[in-house]
Amino acid sequence: MAANSAVKAGGSDLQASSMERRSSYGYEDLIACGRGEMFGPGNAQLPLPPMLMFDRIVEISEEGGEHGKGLVRAELDVKPDLWFFACHFKGDPVMPGCLGLDALWQMVGFFLGWLGSPGQGRALGLGELKFSGQVLPSVKKVVYGVDFKRVMRSKLVLGIADGWLAADGNIIYRASDLKVGLFRAGEPAPQGA
Repeated sequence: MAANSAVKAGGSDLQASSMERRSSYGYEDLIACGRGEMFGPGNAQLPLPPMLMFDRIVEISEEGGEHGKGLVRAELDVKPDLWFFACHFKGDPVMPGCLGLDALWQMVGFFLGWLGSPGQGRALGLGELKFSGQVLPSVKKVVYGVDFKRVMRSKLVLGIADGWLAADGNIIYRASDLKVGLFRAGEPAPQGA
């Protein structure tokens, strides 16, 4: 990102540079992002609870990752009273797989906003998803990872990444080619994604 590009954040213009972007974010930061305060009005936001699927971003970088094009790592502290355990399923609680997948898309969209790209994020699909385990109430911590394969930042803003979910250190979800785009107000929303 050019050092002289302006990013709207928290209601004030900031000069965006790699020095000002943090490499980790706590829960209150994620809530501010969900309120639209981090990247500015009309730009990438995380969902607010209960759909926010992680408690903190422990690492974010434009470099590194499996493909050398950037990464995000986030964590969720699992508690037996999390909202989805009570309804999915009664007497057989398990975190819905779609919520773990959504967390990975959330992280891809956050990364695009963190880069300073304008627009509101929308999940556009994925290549393949494999489950090899479950997140049960007995799990203590979920760690999510996304490793970027490609980031397009022209008229079209698009992130493509591979992702995974680990429950207490064991990778149990793998997703390939997670796609998230950023769309500006007035642009047509993605259809059939």
